[in-house]
Amino acid sequence: MLKQNATRTDFATRLQGIIDDYNAGSSSADNYFEELVRFAKDLKEESERHIREDLTEDELELFDLLKKDKMNNEETQKVRLAAKSLLHRLREQHPKVLVQDWFKDVQSKGRVRSTVESVLDTHLPMSYGRTLFTEKCNGVFELMLNYASQGLKWAA
Repeated sequence: MLKQNATRTDFATRLQGIIDDYNAGSSSADNYFEELVRFAKDLKEESERHIREDLTEDELELFDLLKKDKMNNEETQKVRLAAKSLLHRLREQHPKVLVQDWFKDVQSKGRVRSTVESVLDTHLPMSYGRTLFTEKCNGVFELMLNYASQGLKWAA
């Protein structure tokens, strides 16, 4: 699941905590089993969340990066649209932004960053102040750089 969506690190941390508690003897076998069952249920719900959000797995990952705490319905819809629009612009529209090895060239990286900022500026809610907007743009761009440098997913 982490390979599908890098924002799911809390699940890995939670599982490691369950394992650590069991290994330390601070959890009985019954409690350990119950925690694992709850964890498995939560994993199943998370794996289906993209369907409930009406997003693809990749769009959900961007949505998770772009959302902020305590959004109203209108803001949630705008962030959902921002995630969809950004991925569509990066993968399907012309002129092409994600050219081969874009992350190795300063101009190509600048073009990608500019595209991310432009699309998000158009679609993110006005309630995102300049600082939060910059933080979200940087987070998306860093994720893209990470994926591209590893030859993974849509950013490669």
